Amino acid sequence: MSQNALAKLLSENDWLMADGATGTTLFNMGLTSGDAPEMWNVEYPDRIRALYKGAVDAGSDIFLTNSFGGTASRLKLHDAQDRVGELNRIAAELGREIADKAGRTVVVAGSMGPTGEIMQPMGPLSYEGAVEMFHEQAEALKEGGADVLWVETISAPEEYKAAARAAELADMPWCGTMSFDTAGRTMMGVTSAAMAKLVETLPNPPLGFGANCGVGASDLLRTVLGFTTAGATIPTIAKGNAGIPKYVHGHIHYDGTPELMADYAVLARDCGATIIGGCCGTTTEHLRSMREALERGGTWRLFLGLGRHRRQGPRAPRKARPPPELIPATDRYIDAPS
Repeated sequence: MSQNALAKLLSENDWLMADGATGTTLFNMGLTSGDAPEMWNVEYPDRIRALYKGAVDAGSDIFLTNSFGGTASRLKLHDAQDRVGELNRIAAELGREIADKAGRTVVVAGSMGPTGEIMQPMGPLSYEGAVEMFHEQAEALKEGGADVLWVETISAPEEYKAAARAAELADMPWCGTMSFDTAGRTMMGVTSAAMAKLVETLPNPPLGFGANCGVGASDLLRTVLGFTTAGATIPTIAKGNAGIPKYVHGHIHYDGTPELMADYAVLARDCGATIIGGCCGTTTEHLRSMREALERGGTWRLFLGLGRHRRQGPRAPRKARPPPELIPATDRYIDAPS
């Protein structure tokens, strides 16, 4: 598939659905804390195929490769810094295999997570060093057949810029998301408005930008609203966690139900998101509910500070009110339409 597959889908659709949680799914398959998920690309390729196929079968138009921690700095923690090319290439190759069998256009997005190091001047990582690590990973994902690079969970603007430069050097289209906390900022203090301004000024702008992970669906929706009110012109990405993590009987469990994530998906779309998916805790069951809700065409009414915003088209069955977990402190949401 051409490297412009995502751009084509974006031009043809009002919204696209991304995948869910990589880590949650792999832990359910037997990955243990402290293991490097990227090693499974070589050690358990059938499990990685199952990870990808699960998202495709649940209706995802885009799925991310198992390469989040695939930079040399992250793999060094497992004495695998010399295997960046191998592990990232195979992650993308397995994805290409699944996508090409889907019977429809499915985008393979090469996941590129943060380096795990703090950028200068607060930390030791230089801009040039970050570019070099991201570029090495990007070239391997490209070689393996990724359609687009997907930079995610970034906190620092300098690291985001370095990833953008790496994508440019690799001659690859890219998307990039940051992770925001309950205060509406990344760990390094970036706000949604600041990020919207950043992406518009990059010499190599992404095909899509937005937020992933963070705290929960409601806080992520607040961030998406921030992108919208900032006047962002680049398609917005929303990949929220399936609720809040809780420690239950020796395991981490996310309390977001499929029904809650279905409501989140519709709200995310109506807040301005074009690419909608899940992050931590989001399983194939959640994804199916999200897809069904988006395809029904229903909408929530909301206020953006500019008057009432309403989607046209078919309506979902009447719902009394979004679940409390999805209502931010600003309480911007009102009753569903009749």
